[in-house]
Parts: sequence; structure tokens; C-alpha cells
Amino acid sequence: MLHDESKIRRAFSEKDWQEIKSQDTWQIFKIMAEFVEGFEKMGKIGPCVSIFGSARTGPGTQPYQLAEEIAFKLTREGYGIITGGGPGVMEAANKGAQAAKGKSVGLSIKLPFEERPNPFIDHDKSITFDYFFVRKLMFIKYAQGFVVLPGGFGTMDELFEALTLIQTHKIGRFPIVMVGKSYWGGLMDWIHGQLVSGGFVNPDDLKLFTLVDTAEEAVAVINAFYSKYLLKPNF
Repeated sequence: MLHDESKIRRAFSEKDWQEIKSQDTWQIFKIMAEFVEGFEKMGKIGPCVSIFGSARTGPGTQPYQLAEEIAFKLTREGYGIITGGGPGVMEAANKGAQAAKGKSVGLSIKLPFEERPNPFIDHDKSITFDYFFVRKLMFIKYAQGFVVLPGGFGTMDELFEALTLIQTHKIGRFPIVMVGKSYWGGLMDWIHGQLVSGGFVNPDDLKLFTLVDTAEEAVAVINAFYSKYLLKPNF
């Protein structure tokens, strides 16, 4: 495997190896390794939906319960579930997928302040990344839909990256479902009042996502989309 440093090292002399590790060249190897591992594992999983939301949302809260319910229902419809592998909404989604005996994928990121991946990820479907951009590619490339619950900067980053890639036709369109009208309402007002009114966004771009409040509505949006289109990777 390319991500095994010892196997890479054998291809170089000690002097060359030390020089490589002291330069940006080594970073290229690490990035390639993450892509290879991600492609190898994710390419075997099948149709999935990525679920995003806050890591700070605990059990018993509405977003946690919604994430668990949505994941359970989507899994019963034949989708695997991909999350960022952490606590909060991510844990809830993996928990729902596991409860429905479906595929539960966790794409974790190495951070100094976060613990190990949550316990509801399938042991053979857990990947930990160093690079956010590689991880985000996996979320998009292997997902047939995004479900976005209340969250912070990371959730917003993943949401707007997907919208940008679809808007610019860099990837094929897939359903993006934002759950929680009261949470997203202020953002929607700003998008209408500033982006659309100012001519920064085409009004048709607002059709790239759907706002819902319930698990049933979220699942229905994804099912309705794929009643018209074949499931396929996004790149």
C-alpha cells in the first residue's frame, strides 16, 4: 500500500530519503497515499448519503435525534451513510445506520482536540485523514446526496463547497437537503436579501437545495430525485 511509509522508503537511498522528507516532496507522497486509501475503500461501498452537522450536539437533542432517524430511514432505502466520523450529529447518523444494519462509514480528520472516531462506524469503513481537502473529496465523490443538519464552520464549508461544485458544473447534480427551517432561516434571508438581490447568485441556484423539517421529508427529497436519475459517482 502506498500509505505504508516503509514501502515508499525502500525505493530511495538513505540520503535521498532524508532529503525528500525535509522538502515538500514528502507531502506529495502523503497526499497521494490518502487519495489511494480513500479510493480503494470507498469505491467498494456503493450508493451512500453524506450526513453533516455539529460535533457539539449531544444525545437527546433534536438534531441528534433527527440525524439518527434520517440515517436509519435512508439505510432502509438501500443507502449507506457517510459521516465525518466524530461525535454529535456524526455519531447519531452512524448509530442510525448501524441500527438499521446498513453501511456505516466514518471519514475522520486528525485534530489535536478531538477524540477517536465514534463507535458506530463499521470497522472496515473507517478512514482517518490528515488533509481536509482529501476528506472533502471523498464526501462528495462517493455520496449520492447531502443531508445537512445544524452545524458550525465545518458544516458550512462542506455545504457551500458542494453547492459551488454543482453550480459551476464541476460535478453532476445531486440532492442537498438542509434540515431545520428555523436554524437555516436566517441564512436563507441573507442569501435572498444580499446574494440574490445583489446579483451575486442566480435565483435558479436556490433550486440546488431543499429545506425540510422532518426525517420523512429529507428521505422523500432524495428518493424523489433518484426516481428520475440513475445512481452514479459524482466525478
